[in-house]
Amino acid sequence: MGTPTITPLTEMRREGGYVVWDPSDGMLTREAILLGSGAGLCLAGLVLAAQLTGGAATATALGTNVGNGAIGAITVSGAAKVGDYKLFFVEPNTHAGTFIVEDPTGVEIGHGNVASAFSAGGLAFTLADGATDFVSGDSLAITVTGATKYFPYDPTSVTGLQYASAVLWSGYRDATSADRRGVANVRGPMKVQAAELMWGANVTTQGQRTAALAQLAKQGILSI
Repeated sequence: MGTPTITPLTEMRREGGYVVWDPSDGMLTREAILLGSGAGLCLAGLVLAAQLTGGAATATALGTNVGNGAIGAITVSGAAKVGDYKLFFVEPNTHAGTFIVEDPTGVEIGHGNVASAFSAGGLAFTLADGATDFVSGDSLAITVTGATKYFPYDPTSVTGLQYASAVLWSGYRDATSADRRGVANVRGPMKVQAAELMWGANVTTQGQRTAALAQLAKQGILSI
């Protein structure tokens, strides 16, 4: 009869197969996302990073301010987030003053000074001195618009992809040459099995993986 042969079966990665614990069963942790063209073949468990495309921003006062300085042109990079950034004055001074800026999630991204260039969190601008100085408590909103697309986390990037922000829940998406819709875990509370996660081609060291897991943990996506 000879030696029988059996063709091995290759099981595709299951949707959400990396999830260990998710008390909301995805109701709070998952969102529909857009995988950007060029992301390649993306399988469940791939660690992703968000990148803003076509970003633009406008600045307006939050409430009634004493100071009347204005923000000029705002440069928006791929590392920015869609939503309202907030600028608060903390140390006013004559024809000067120090402010802090928070991103749309409430995380402080940096400090700046009146009449000096500010650059952090994907935004770059200069807040000009006005005829009337700002006082403590004056505030501005910087509203960022654009399309957020996801790509494999890439620690070598400087365009926003160096910050891990999600894990692909969908089982198979080919975004090699076109955008593809998918579903990803973008926040906690939840736990994932680190050994079941997948990584992009530029993730080559354990240190890079550890850094990405720490970034995900800040969003409540814990690993074991």
